[in-house]
Formats: sequence, structure tokens, C-alpha cells
Amino acid sequence: MTVAPESDAPEGLTPPDEHPAPARPTRKPHSLWDRVRLLLLFALAWFVVVWAAMADNPLLPFVEAMRLHVVESQWLLWLAGIEVVRQAHFLVSERSAAYHGFWTDRVFGGTDRALRRRFSDWTRFRLARMLKWLAFVVLFSLVAAQILETSPPLALFEAPALIFAALPFVLQLSFGFLFIAVQFIGLFWLLSRGGVDTYYPDDIKTRFSDVWGQDHVVERIKENILFLEDPEEIERKGGYVPGGLLLWGPPGTGKTLMAEAVAGETGKPYVFVDPGAFINMFMGVGILKVKSLFRKLRKLSLRYGGVIVFFDEADALGNRGSLASVGPGGVRGFGPYRAAGCHGASYLSNDTRWMLARSAAAAAEPEPETGRNKIIMGGMGGGGGGMGTLQALLTELSGLKKPRGLINRWGRRALGMRPKPPPKYRLLVMMATNMPESLDEALLRPGRIDRIYKVGYPSKAGRIRTYRGYFDKVPHEITDSDLDKLATITPYATGATIKDLVNEALITAIRDGREVIEWRDVLRAKQLKDLGPPEDVEYIERERHAVAVHEACHAVVAYRMRRHMEIDLATIEKGADYLGMVASIPPEDQFTRWRSEFEADILVSLASLAGERMFFDGDSSSGVSGDLESATTLATFMEGNWGMGATVSSYNTARRLGTGAPGSAGGESDTLEALGRMQLVDRVEDSLGALLERAVDILEENRSAVLAVAHALETHKTLSGDDIEAVIDGRRGATVDGRIYRDEGFLAELEDYHSAAAGAHHGHSAVTLALPLGDRRPAAGTEAAATPHEPPH
Repeated sequence: MTVAPESDAPEGLTPPDEHPAPARPTRKPHSLWDRVRLLLLFALAWFVVVWAAMADNPLLPFVEAMRLHVVESQWLLWLAGIEVVRQAHFLVSERSAAYHGFWTDRVFGGTDRALRRRFSDWTRFRLARMLKWLAFVVLFSLVAAQILETSPPLALFEAPALIFAALPFVLQLSFGFLFIAVQFIGLFWLLSRGGVDTYYPDDIKTRFSDVWGQDHVVERIKENILFLEDPEEIERKGGYVPGGLLLWGPPGTGKTLMAEAVAGETGKPYVFVDPGAFINMFMGVGILKVKSLFRKLRKLSLRYGGVIVFFDEADALGNRGSLASVGPGGVRGFGPYRAAGCHGASYLSNDTRWMLARSAAAAAEPEPETGRNKIIMGGMGGGGGGMGTLQALLTELSGLKKPRGLINRWGRRALGMRPKPPPKYRLLVMMATNMPESLDEALLRPGRIDRIYKVGYPSKAGRIRTYRGYFDKVPHEITDSDLDKLATITPYATGATIKDLVNEALITAIRDGREVIEWRDVLRAKQLKDLGPPEDVEYIERERHAVAVHEACHAVVAYRMRRHMEIDLATIEKGADYLGMVASIPPEDQFTRWRSEFEADILVSLASLAGERMFFDGDSSSGVSGDLESATTLATFMEGNWGMGATVSSYNTARRLGTGAPGSAGGESDTLEALGRMQLVDRVEDSLGALLERAVDILEENRSAVLAVAHALETHKTLSGDDIEAVIDGRRGATVDGRIYRDEGFLAELEDYHSAAAGAHHGHSAVTLALPLGDRRPAAGTEAAATPHEPPH
């Protein structure tokens, strides 16, 4: 059995060059205008020369002037004759396949193929246009030279002055106004350039096989490509080709890459519109840019059978001041937690952090009359595209096209004929934004934007595929199990962040003098990207121990009580807005939340307060403020909104409808509102008090584990989730040997050290004992060969 050789072509749709359209056996027929336009030009030039001779000699009759210039201007007649022969050649090529094949393949075939190899389609087009203009200028200079009886270069400079002198006074004034208008037109024409980049089929190498982790969106986009390549399939049955596509989602998820893949798969020109292309100094320039852009798109569509235009960051063009918001995952560091000593939000799930941020934003800077946030955004009338730019875009997208060509529009009407309808332009308009709420509804209506797809965070399988794709481009020793774990601990990673993480891991390996990426490089790169470089400060010893105990309480309660999240990392290295951090991530994709999960989140939040009171004799720090805020917010939503407390009805709904709060008595509205708030506060306080007691019980049962994790943090500063679990379980971790914490003697040393640190805390003095060595000594009950430098099992 013969095995077919593997193809180097990327996966996806068939590249356009593998199924070219069948070549015509004869030349494509020309229209009547294309046949006679050069002949009319030569005839006009010859009659201008005859008219100039009659103007110089009024006694010269027209017939004699024609007979004279048949000899003197015979070069014009020779050019006309060559054009007649050329059109006769084209006419025969349109009728005879053999004749056309002979000239195309044998005579001009080699030259044409050489030009195609050396120049792109766009370069050949511009060269041809430049040669046409050059030929027109040469013809004009030769005619002017014969009229002025001078050399062609001098005739080019003298011709405008003579034309102006020959005009009547009124026409001279009109010419002056026209000259001034041309100056303004030229200025605005120059201002309307830029911001639009055109890529031709040979310029784009991206295919759908290069888009990883978004298979469900790619499959839908392929349908648009099929209709773009074969529009008659749906139009024959009475439908129309969807011409607009909006991709929305968080930054870095691959929206721009998908648009490039569409252009690469179809072999159509790809026009990229810069987000700031329509932001201009002068009013009206944005409208000119829109008109110029779509005029260019229509030309490319007719020439290539279709064109793809991509508006990146479409909210910069298509908004009229709507309130834009970002969904879960768009918030990392937000106000209520900046002043907290502990980075209280980092160990919560992403949805919970978003909810807390939204709650905090709703309470910030209330508007005096309405109590709502007042956010002013630049729309089309201000800092956006300018007056009328969006309206011009909507008009161009609506599909109303006028007939092409001045002769078609005015000449046929003057002769009582109906203008030819415009051709069908195959335009695929693609837009991308991460703020879909800011786009105008008129822009999103069917007929302009027909399909809207969310390009969200990749699933775990998509993240694994993306990591594998980027790791395959660099030397590495990352196994499939490592990829699975990496995809698990980066739940909201996008294609851009994954690419950046792999590149950072490569930089880390090179910095250490290695050529191959190892797992430790990936972990260090992830810590750097998640936390940033730590500040170059050192805690005093008693404060270092207090921060370590604080974070250890979070980590131990999270490990013991929470199953919907896993610890990602813990650190006591001071960052920009935190003293320490315990960050958690979901082990799997989950779209619903339960009461037990929220209670576990609250327990983790309250663990810092319970732990500080327990380990420091009832004392506590201001670093628990962010933890208490997150716990209170969650408990309030559980009691008043989600039916997870003592009552069932919704407090917000009851307040909005004016019926009071659950369990309240009758009376005036203000009294009901105040009573409802008091009752809600009491229920929240009772709930938090009960959960705080549970947190105390958990920490008392795991006192040794808290001191062990605190010691590991003081020793290593930053620990991965696997290392924290190894310390709590007393086993070997990735970088920390946790077996030492099973030694009763060493645990006694930890208790003594904690007592000394707590005493120093109360006395504001130095710690009298040194930090125990920890995993720098051999673990009790192990063989002598098992050293800390032994590779992890």
C-alpha cells in the first residue's frame, strides 16, 4: 500500500491556489467603450491640433488645415492605427481559442509568468496605472508642443498659462475659484489618507489551523467563507449572503487572528482599519475616510471577486456614548482592596471577584439625585470618530449603491436610457470589540452586522491545545501531564497570555544558562506574570512572621474546606498593593455557584481574622479589612438576593417595589426601608459570626499545619499550590520537602519560634530565636540519601 506524502499545507479550508477557477479558452469580451476610448482620445488630440492651426491663421480653411496636419501630425494617425490593430487582435482573441492560446502561452506567457513571480498583484496594478498616466502626459506634451511649436517639456509648463489666457474673464474667475477649491480638496484628501492597510492574497499566511482554542467560533466563521466564495448557492434560493460579522470578547482571545485567517483561507484582499483611523482634527474628514474606504473596497471586490475588511476595536467608531462594561474576568485589582494589607480578592473565584468589584463600583461616587454612577464616555460627537462618521458608516453598510461611472449615470440618462445597475459587491465586514454594549444598535441590526459571535476564554481543552502549539515552537521538556496541569492553573488564559507565558519561560531558561524550558521555568514565569516583580523591601522579623501566619490561615482553611477551588500560589513578598497573597483557581470549568461554595469562600476570608486573634492573643491587624469586606459582601448577597440565608424573598426586589423587606411590619416606606436594612444587617452579622466560629474551630484543629505553612513561606517567600499541599500533608513537593513537618521535635521548634515572635510583637522588640532551618535538614524517618537536592518523585 502506498502512503501518500504528508503535505506541508496548514490544516483548515483548502488554500485558494489549490482550486483555481477554470481558465477561459478565449479572451474576455471588451465593452464598446473599452474598444473606442483610445481612438476617441487620439481623434480629440488631432482635432485640437487642427483647431490650434486655424486659430493661428484665421484665413486657413478647415479642410486645408486637416490636409496639412495629415502630414505634420501623422504620428497621431500612426498611434490611432496601432490602436486599431490592437483592437483587431483583441477581437480575434475573443473569437478564436487557438489564436488566443498562441499569444497568451507562447508569445507573452513567459513574460507574464516572470512578472507574476517578481511582482505582486497590487504592484503590477500600480505599475500599470502609472504607465497609463505617463502615456497620457506624454501625449498631452506632444500635442501641446506641436501647438506651441516648442519642446514637449517646455510645453507642459506653458500650457496652463496659455489655457488660462485663452479663457474669457468669467471663466478666468471660475478657474481661480476652482484652483482654490482644489487646494482645499487636496488638503482634505491628504488628511483622509492613512489608518487603512491593505494586504493582498500573497501577503497573508495565516490559516484556521493557526487559531487554537476557539474551534466553535471557527466552525461558524467557515460558513461565512463558503457563502463568500459561492454566493450564488444561497442567492438562487432567495436568500442573501451574510455580509457583517462581529467578534466580541476579552482582549487577547484571537479576534484579529481569526480575521487574518479568514483572509488567508479565502485568498481575498484583507483591509485592516486601525482603531484611530477616524479620529481627526477637522470635522468631516472622518466622513471622507469612510467614503474613500468603501470606494476602495468596491474596487477590490470587483477585481478579486470579494474583499474582507476588518475594523479592530470597533467601539472606537461605532459608539454614541453608551455605558460600556466588562464581564467576569475583566477585573484584576480594584479599589476596595488596594489599601488592604492582604490582597483579599486573590483567593476568590473570578466570578466572585467580579461581583465584589461591581458591588464596590456601585457604591462609589453616587450621583446626588439618582444614586447611580455617572460615567461620561467620548462618543461620535466628541473624542470619537467625529460628527457624521458613524452615520456615514451606517449608510455604506446598508447596501444602497448607486450606478457606477459618469457616462453610465449621466450619459445614459441624457439619451433617455436607464443606467446599468451596480454590480454585486462581495464585501465581508468583520468587526472586533471587547465592549459590545458600547456599539450602536443601528450598527448591529441584521443587514449590517448579521452574525455576532462571542470569542471568550478558551476551555481547558482549548488551553491545552494552545499551550502545545506555542511550546512546539521552542525547545522544551514539558510533558502532556505538565500541559494538563498548566491549563488547569491558568483558567482565564487567552491566546495572547499563553504566548507571553511561554516566551517568559524561555527567557527565564536562557537567563539561567539553559537552552531548554523546564517545568520550574514555567512556574517562575507564571509567578512573575501573576504577581509582578516583588518590591525590594524586607520585613522586620516579627512582621514577616505575622504576614506569614495571616496567609497560612487563608491557605490551610482553603485547602481543608474548599473543593471548588485549588490553591495556585501563596507569597509573602510585598507587591505594589499587597503584603501577601494566597491565590486560588478553579480546577475545572464551572458555570454555577452553590451555597456551600460561597460559605467556603467566606470561611477563607474570615480565616485571617480568626487566625490573628488565635495566634496573637486576641490582637488583629488592619490587613483583614479587605477580607472582611469580601466576606460581608458575599454574606449580604446570600441573605438578601440568592435565597441562601434565613429568608427566601429578595431584599432588593422588595425595596424596589416598595413593599418593605422580608419579615418587616407595616408602616411608612422610610420606616420599612430602615427596618429592612437593620434586619438584613442583623442576619448578615449572625451568619458571619457563626462562620467565624467555624473558622476558629478549623484553625484550632490545624494549628500545626498553619505554623508549618507559615514557616515554609518565611523560608521560601513564594510557594506553589503543590508545595502548600505537600507541607500540609507532610510529603515531598515540587520545590519544598514537606516531610520535615511530620517531625514532632521540629513542630515543637516552630511553636517556640512562634511564641518568641508573638512576644516580640506585643513588646515591639526583636525576636529572640532564629528561624528554624526547615527542609535544609534531613527529614526524620528518612534515609540519609534522601537530601533536599534529590529530584522530586
